Amino acid sequence: MDIFTTFDIAASGLKAQTTRLNTISSNLANAETTSTPEGGPYKKKSVVFQTDNRPFKQHLDNSLQTKEQIQGVKVAKITEDTSAPQRVYDPSNPDAKKDGYVEMPNISVIKEMADMMSATRSYEANTTTIKSAKRMAMQALNIGK
Repeated sequence: MDIFTTFDIAASGLKAQTTRLNTISSNLANAETTSTPEGGPYKKKSVVFQTDNRPFKQHLDNSLQTKEQIQGVKVAKITEDTSAPQRVYDPSNPDAKKDGYVEMPNISVIKEMADMMSATRSYEANTTTIKSAKRMAMQALNIGK
């Protein structure tokens, strides 16, 4: 594996975690949204990552034999929550039904914040990988001096 493969893999992780952070931010911003243009409350979105489904040993063998590039990670899709919305009794809300209940998004702010912290840590880990690879490359260049 060369230095540029390291950069490519870490960059794919940065891009994927950026999408994850943006999706979490959207969920948090719409945690109280009871009416959307599609109708009904906002539906929580989740990011699904994807890479090759081959075992690590097969990746390693292929990389050593054919110089195949390791892929990294990518966003496969962004899914919407399909569960029924929460029902909260609030007859004064303009979106309340005749029985006084309002349909609210199924978003737990605590879970979203924990997910955001996890995504931030993953982003930082990829940034650290790029910095370390850059530092190693610079040290390799200084060996010849």
